[in-house]
Amino acid sequence: MRTRWLGFAALLALSGCETLSYYAQAVGGQFELMRKAQPVSEWIADPATPPALRQRLELAERMRAFASQELKLPDNGSYRSYARLERPYVVWNVFAAPEFSVAPVESCFPVAGCVDYRGFFARADAERYAAELRAKGLDVFSYGVPAYSTLGWFDDPLLSTFIGYPDWELARLMFHELAHQLVYVKGDTTFNESFAVTVEDEGVRRWLESEGRSGELAAFREAEARKRAFVDLIEEARARLAHVYAERLASDAMRAAKQAELARLAGRYAALKERWGGYSGYDRLMAEPNNALLASISAYTQLVPAFRRELAAVHGDLGAFYARVKALARLPKGERDALLEKGAGAPGQRPS
Repeated sequence: MRTRWLGFAALLALSGCETLSYYAQAVGGQFELMRKAQPVSEWIADPATPPALRQRLELAERMRAFASQELKLPDNGSYRSYARLERPYVVWNVFAAPEFSVAPVESCFPVAGCVDYRGFFARADAERYAAELRAKGLDVFSYGVPAYSTLGWFDDPLLSTFIGYPDWELARLMFHELAHQLVYVKGDTTFNESFAVTVEDEGVRRWLESEGRSGELAAFREAEARKRAFVDLIEEARARLAHVYAERLASDAMRAAKQAELARLAGRYAALKERWGGYSGYDRLMAEPNNALLASISAYTQLVPAFRRELAAVHGDLGAFYARVKALARLPKGERDALLEKGAGAPGQRPS
């Protein structure tokens, strides 16, 4: 552990002023989590622990065991401790995109590589950064995040920001973040997030089946169907906007065309909600849609269908699936994306 902190200190020493400030808040935020985290077993044994929290921690212990034993996710110290925070989210992420582009603005770091967003432990810092980006004419989307992964550098704790989530949402979050510890490619947010979403979806389905929760499984599948429909809507709008931006119109004409497409998206979303019987779970996202919002959603979902094909190709064998994904991760991005699109798997990892 000491070696890892020394590594972060070295990064700070080599950073410029702006980057130094950013890394300082990142290190401080991570240190806060480590300082507050205590073993789940101690929380459960402590008579002062509220019964409701004790029950949630016991449930999380079962989910954590399932993750390692049945989903073949890393069996380490992550999610075996708990930290109570005095805020609703652990970090706030900020996505940005140019006014006339659906490609996200990247932030690059020595440890994680280039990512499509920047995260802050304090909401005020995130809002300040978002305001700076808007002042530069960028589209911005900022939101609170209940958990994040340190990619195995540290043991990620359970947090008060998500321990009270509905059962399958709690499982989804844990499986997602553990998947990042299993496979992570520097500089490819879409690959990383789409893989983790695939693992979380498959993991939740298997966990609910193992628990015999047929009612919750039906609700989960209904939620998944809504999510797929919403993501399809976003991807279609993103593709239309990409076509508009490629036309190289004058700025005023481009802005008018952009607003027309966003209005079209809003109308199609209203129709989708009507088919859902008024379900409003995506209303917050659709309050002010822009390029950054579309980029953020695409980063988490664009390759999910491709990863699902990879999993189906090995008949749901998670060990074989992970081997295929790790082989793809070692390839150059262009080759990796092409193979995923074709569903061919990486060389030497095709099913027999």
